[in-house]
Amino acid sequence: MNDRYVLEMKGISKSFGATQALDNINFQLKKGEVHALLGENGAGKSTLIKVLGGVHRPDKGEIYIEDKNVVMNEIEDAQKAGVGIIHQEIVLVPYLSVTENIFLGREILTPLHTRDMKKMNSKAKEMTERLGLDIDVTTKVGTLSIAQQQLVEIVKAISFDIKILVMDEPTSSLSDEEVHKLFEIMEKLKADGVSIIYISHRMEELFAVTNRVTIMRDGTYVGTVETQETNTDELVGMMVGRSLTNYYTRDYNMSNTEVLRVENLTQKGVFEDISFSVREGEILGFSGLVGAGRSEIMQAIFGNEKYSSGTIFLNGKELKFKNSMDAIKNGLALVPEDRKKQGLTLINTVAFNLSLVSLDALKKGGLINNGKKDRMVDKYVKDLNIKTASVESPVSSLSGGNQQKIVLGRWLATNPQVLILDEPTRGVDVGAKAEIYSIINDLAKEGMAIIMVSSELPEIINMCDNVCVVKDGRITGRLTKEEMNQEKIMHYATGGQ
Repeated sequence: MNDRYVLEMKGISKSFGATQALDNINFQLKKGEVHALLGENGAGKSTLIKVLGGVHRPDKGEIYIEDKNVVMNEIEDAQKAGVGIIHQEIVLVPYLSVTENIFLGREILTPLHTRDMKKMNSKAKEMTERLGLDIDVTTKVGTLSIAQQQLVEIVKAISFDIKILVMDEPTSSLSDEEVHKLFEIMEKLKADGVSIIYISHRMEELFAVTNRVTIMRDGTYVGTVETQETNTDELVGMMVGRSLTNYYTRDYNMSNTEVLRVENLTQKGVFEDISFSVREGEILGFSGLVGAGRSEIMQAIFGNEKYSSGTIFLNGKELKFKNSMDAIKNGLALVPEDRKKQGLTLINTVAFNLSLVSLDALKKGGLINNGKKDRMVDKYVKDLNIKTASVESPVSSLSGGNQQKIVLGRWLATNPQVLILDEPTRGVDVGAKAEIYSIINDLAKEGMAIIMVSSELPEIINMCDNVCVVKDGRITGRLTKEEMNQEKIMHYATGGQ
């Protein structure tokens, strides 16, 4: 054994029926390092973490923590061994306080065997202050922002006196400012000797905070590299098994023909005086911090939310959509921010999800024309390169990237003139991102007017013709392709004029 490592996972294998999820995986984590675990959706990252966290028992292999062979039969074994996991999905109890969540299931009791809230609040406050967090520990978790809830998850994890912290896509719902705060906390944890396994699809984050990167592909170990000795192209190539020469694909051929124009759109208390236009073949970006009001603006344009004043023009004709079905009939489509909650019926099949919005168009004599439906489903599975065993497979069995392609295909099947994409690559691996960028580029080349809402600045800068920057429900800045860079966008997103 090597005493430099706080964790060694050796020869870990795990199968589920005929599916080999992990095949002889080796992974080492040094004390006080941030080590990225990188791979496409379905590469085996989550399964490996669940083995470490006591959720799955490996078929073969050994785990060593500080040179001691440990057996993770259940979650409690991992906690006792000093492993804490921050999952991508928040797992706190919203109606309990911060303190109650931290000590849930292991409350401190008084001599009379009642909860000693005074002592628990004091200890919770001590832990939040240790990380420099300004959170009232008596506050109910459900009233906190997503970013604050993420931080509570970290406090809960370190309350177990952890040696190893796993962070799975911790920044997927955070603004740039909140990401910066998270990185500061990670530095404090490192200084305290905590070792961190960091899972993210955002390449810029890996280069900002990690020391090493381990790449997995199809349940196998590909390799481990020093972060400062590699680059995005090399990591992507190791992930997907081939070179991606064009990560961002963009041909600029915007016309002068206006498709959608919005004038002075206002929803009191949410957004105000929103005006912009989108032309054929244009990709118009909407940037800003999380909570700036971008998604709310798009939902109002699409007819899902009411607005108090303002005007929407489509092809020069003034329209007021009563609801989203009205918007769809007039040629608008919206790929929503949260595909699992707003975009998909996970228990249903690929075919069901792809055809759901187009059922009226697929009818013949009041009945669904199954032949027409099958042809449409097959077309989008092929055109979007959706990887699925069968169109009758449940969507829940697919990777995040393929799920996102299904949401996109569902809306493309309505033949829209205007396509609104809200966070189109959130939680999607690098290979799938490149494919989605290529699809978006092809749609723009064909003349579709596209609005792209994104919190990822490299995505905005590399894919958009123009960008509107939103802060507190107002457009604070507009930049052309030639003008936009990260500094200018953040200047307007944080209040600059």
